[in-house]
Amino acid sequence: MTGASAEQAARQPPAPARTAGDVMEAALSTVKPDDHVAAAAYLMKHARASALVIVDDEESRRPLGLITEADIVRAVADGRDVNETRIRDLMTARPTVITAGTSVRDAAESMIAGHFRHLPVVDDGGLIGIVDIRDVCRALLDPPLE
Repeated sequence: MTGASAEQAARQPPAPARTAGDVMEAALSTVKPDDHVAAAAYLMKHARASALVIVDDEESRRPLGLITEADIVRAVADGRDVNETRIRDLMTARPTVITAGTSVRDAAESMIAGHFRHLPVVDDGGLIGIVDIRDVCRALLDPPLE
């Protein structure tokens, strides 16, 4: 770098921190606690999702829980019938949630502290998206272009 361009680069403010709203998956499928696990697996496959948020109803979309691929794999390995087992029997209740304004770094710290790979994103109106560990890693490894 020449002296002038190095000086210009040094004067530029750092790129703004990415937020959960920047990296979240907004279009997500949800399920109800009384749905069967086979329905969750079907939705995950077709939505190419590794987790689904369990909501109380479609209007409030308040997150009640989370079901992941790992939950379903454990149930199958334990010999449970996915057509009979209900989501409420496998879900993680009261998941940690974040807002769209949460920094990606804070989301990563929450994931590490809680030993989980998915965070529902909420606002005053309820569920608006989900962030998974891949989204967080990608954002931390590839800073935004100016």
